[in-house]
Amino acid sequence: QARPVESGGGLVQAGGSLRLSCDASGRAFGIYAIGWFRQPPGKEREFVAAITWSGTTTEYADSVKARFTVSRDYAKHSADLQMNSLKLEDTAVYYCAIRKNSGFGFLRSLPYDYWGQGTQVTVSS
Repeated sequence: QARPVESGGGLVQAGGSLRLSCDASGRAFGIYAIGWFRQPPGKEREFVAAITWSGTTTEYADSVKARFTVSRDYAKHSADLQMNSLKLEDTAVYYCAIRKNSGFGFLRSLPYDYWGQGTQVTVSS
């Protein structure tokens, strides 16, 4: 299947860490970038981080910069999101998305073609 599959969500205490994975193995070629987005309860979906499939370019939302790291796992055909120093406000459903083709502008601003079903991340006090 072309849609990516997220994994790794769960319940964690504030200050803890989680690692999310975006499995893109259903799409053997034609990936330009992977984006991570999240939707907090009662709010709109927002950009979190993105990485080009080559791994050469990354972007982060200001709210997660220095706490989250996005990376490529070439062996697993995936892109991971390492989340450290988690805060209550990081609670959300996290989605990864595939961008097929290159485009002009920041990765956060490009339309994404395939979306996963999401994985819940809950940060407790």
